[in-house]
Amino acid sequence: MSRPRPLPQDPIAEAHRQWTAHGWGEVADGMAAVTSLVRAQQIVMARVDEALKPSGLTFSRYELLQLLSFSRTGAVPMAKASERLQVHPTSVTNTVDRLEAAGLVLRVPHPSDRRAILIEITEAGRALVAAATEALNSNVFALPGLAPDRLQALLELLAEFRRAAGDFDAGEDPAHWAPARDRVRSPD
Repeated sequence: MSRPRPLPQDPIAEAHRQWTAHGWGEVADGMAAVTSLVRAQQIVMARVDEALKPSGLTFSRYELLQLLSFSRTGAVPMAKASERLQVHPTSVTNTVDRLEAAGLVLRVPHPSDRRAILIEITEAGRALVAAATEALNSNVFALPGLAPDRLQALLELLAEFRRAAGDFDAGEDPAHWAPARDRVRSPD
């Protein structure tokens, strides 16, 4: 994967300096944190997009296919997909439309709830998401850009940030961020 040429200076550090110099020092750290998160997201998504390019998938389509591949039956209700992916139901509908047109998922009636529709992954969807996962694992996830101990610290900080923002139940045990190599896989 090609990386862009680094800038001669950190523009966020310069913005922090300017924020402070213009009398906003009390919020300069917050501005730098938010701006750094946004920039980090841009960097990560560029790497993800490059890894997914051969599959023709966007990250949202990849996430939905992976969610389906992780389910016991290969199918989940549309509403549950929306909840699990933390996106509006309309986004799931649009993603399913595109995946269905490509032959990667099917809409099927829910066996016990006539009002619900299941999204079911096809064999073509399974094959594509497996190949895309290999590309992401080797080109993005295996090389996140931080040493394991720093990555662990980042995961804990981001979980703390998301919990404080109300992203998930504040009672959740933070121990779930124990390094993956130290955990035993639990069956679903």
